[in-house]
Amino acid sequence: MGQPEQGREHLDDRLPPGQRRQRGWPVTHYGPVPRFRAERWEFRVFGATADGDKHCWTHEEFSALPYRTLVADLHCVTKFSMLDVEWGGVPARTVLELAPPAAGTTHVMVWAEYGYSANLRLADFAAETTLFATHRDGELLTAEHGFPLRLVVPGLYAWKGPKWVRGVEYMTADRRGFWEERGYHNLGDPWREQRYSYQESPEDGPEP
Repeated sequence: MGQPEQGREHLDDRLPPGQRRQRGWPVTHYGPVPRFRAERWEFRVFGATADGDKHCWTHEEFSALPYRTLVADLHCVTKFSMLDVEWGGVPARTVLELAPPAAGTTHVMVWAEYGYSANLRLADFAAETTLFATHRDGELLTAEHGFPLRLVVPGLYAWKGPKWVRGVEYMTADRRGFWEERGYHNLGDPWREQRYSYQESPEDGPEP
């Protein structure tokens, strides 16, 4: 039996242009799944910090930071969207409070295993819904989905939220991350369908 007309209209309002609703959670990533070793794991904040120092947390210390849950959608650039996902973890704002950026910081680079990176405007990183997720639907993330830590940025395409995050670099100027250097849009707003770099306006990206 088909979905009621009113329901389809509501769903259309929830989906960015070119997206379709995904019931399950496909595994999508570049490269192998890293092996987690708690005794070696460290989360770092570095770059343009307010005090000029690097700030580090062990896995145990990071896991003890204030935990919150939020319900948010996930939009993949490959055109699937997962709606009303419950995420749990540490808000990006908590990291910003514990390790403040220096005046003049405009962007961050989120670093993950194997040197993977994604750049974000500071405003997107500081959004209330940006979360360093450790759980989905009350369960720990699986290794394939980013355990022990992945970034969730509901307002942007999911490649802006790397799996297996290891740190954040504060920057006073923008530069492209892993996929941005390989032809993806520098900003990645799904509602503006910012998928690829050829769609960029001059103000959307760093100087060539």
